[in-house]
Amino acid sequence: MQFPEYRGRRLRKNENLRRLVRETKLSVDHLVYPLFAVPGKSVKKPINSMPGQFQMSVDYIAKEAREAFDLGIPAILLFGLPSKKDEQASGAFAKEGIVQQAVRRVKNEVPDMVVITDVCLCEYTSHGHCGIIEKGQVHNDMTLDVLAETALSQVKAGADMVAPSAMMDGQIAAIREVLDENALDDIPIMAYSAKYASAFYGPFREAADSAPQFGDRKAYQMDPANADEAIREISLDVSEGADIIMVKPALPYLDVICRAKQEFDLPLAAYNVSGEYAMIKAAAQLGWLDEEKTMLESLTAIRRAGADIIITYWAKQFAQLLKK
Repeated sequence: MQFPEYRGRRLRKNENLRRLVRETKLSVDHLVYPLFAVPGKSVKKPINSMPGQFQMSVDYIAKEAREAFDLGIPAILLFGLPSKKDEQASGAFAKEGIVQQAVRRVKNEVPDMVVITDVCLCEYTSHGHCGIIEKGQVHNDMTLDVLAETALSQVKAGADMVAPSAMMDGQIAAIREVLDENALDDIPIMAYSAKYASAFYGPFREAADSAPQFGDRKAYQMDPANADEAIREISLDVSEGADIIMVKPALPYLDVICRAKQEFDLPLAAYNVSGEYAMIKAAAQLGWLDEEKTMLESLTAIRRAGADIIITYWAKQFAQLLKK
């Protein structure tokens, strides 16, 4: 079709026409809201690099989960900052660990909220790496048992889903096996399958107090230059029993999200990470961007690329915007 027979502007004349032909739909149904649990009571500490986000004690986590649920957000993703760290990440799998406490409180007060727990060790290790250190290196296979124990502990506390993010080879199989052995075969796993070694995680490391104390995570997280490798990583997680696959970060990797959606017949999540959030917040504070419009455009782009689920710090703000 050529001009003048085809005029694209005919269907852009007003908002209702645009709504009728809009190809990508975005709603709270697609969103997961990340929250950071800390020890104590009545704690709600602002995260400086993530305006509008907080480290919260369990009582405030439950309150925030209730508010999110009442806004229509179906799920939260819990991270925890323990009172003590050690080389073995013992706080990650402790029965009274901070995430375990938060899970129990939320499920008690907001039973229908889907509670997803991050399964990683970086918040709990004294060295800040995502696994057990052996001879100065993160030891993949020694870490698997700890990740599996952590996932089991979180599920026993009431988690509806676990989300392994350590990028250890074989982590999905290890967790699936231990859950099945404990008659928890109905618990889904959302795998951080293609998690890149990204500069966009900077603000998160303040939020979760999880910066590595030496070196970096490039030996286990993915090289940002690689897309074919992402497909291999996702394929492995699918073969090991993942129920949902994920690409992280989202906006710099829309091509990977699109390709993953085309190649895999599983629900696809994308993590709209802390740096993506913080950049928009900072630019909006300086008057350089319209915050609401940029938020909506960013989330829509992630959906358009193929994400079925978006993990985003914008979840509550987006839901509140819909209520206006």
